[in-house]
Amino acid sequence: MAGDPQKYNVIFVLGGPGAGKGTQCEKIEKEFGYVHLSAGDLLRAERQKTDSEFREEIETHIRNGSIVPVEITCTLLRQAMEKSQKQNFLIDGFPRNKDNLDGWNHVMNSVARVQRVIFFNCPEDVCVNRCLDRGKTSGRTDDNLESLKKRIQTYYESTMPIIEHYRKQNLVAEINANQTLDEVFSDVRKVFEELGS
Repeated sequence: MAGDPQKYNVIFVLGGPGAGKGTQCEKIEKEFGYVHLSAGDLLRAERQKTDSEFREEIETHIRNGSIVPVEITCTLLRQAMEKSQKQNFLIDGFPRNKDNLDGWNHVMNSVARVQRVIFFNCPEDVCVNRCLDRGKTSGRTDDNLESLKKRIQTYYESTMPIIEHYRKQNLVAEINANQTLDEVFSDVRKVFEELGS
């Protein structure tokens, strides 16, 4: 899977809220050297910047559990890639809907190539419990039951069709996320071995 040496290699990491995307991305980063970019973290960081032109808009979307316009997210992702001076990236929690996908294809196709989509499939009740547990210590304003219900509904309506889109291209590696951390990572490792990482 050589491809264009000038293009960034990207692996999208998708799954419901609490499926373990961030945790597994940290492990992948350590073991395989991919740079972990979380669309959500980039947006949350941007929202903290008092001089950001996107601050108000991001704030509104995060509070409402809705999806931030793709131009903003792609701009932040591309800036982070350029700043890192690396070649291989995990993008966690993106693309979340058709608009994200279209925007990515429009803005990023010339600079990045999707190697794989890792889909952490996890039962809804497990995801909810994990997020509520995380909410006790994470300080995240969206780890509460009301926001979670909206986020899970958005995930089923908007993100699942993206996973299906990539499945048709044989790019999806589906992983059972309802296992121990080590069992999940053992399955993740196989994906990277197939890629020759």
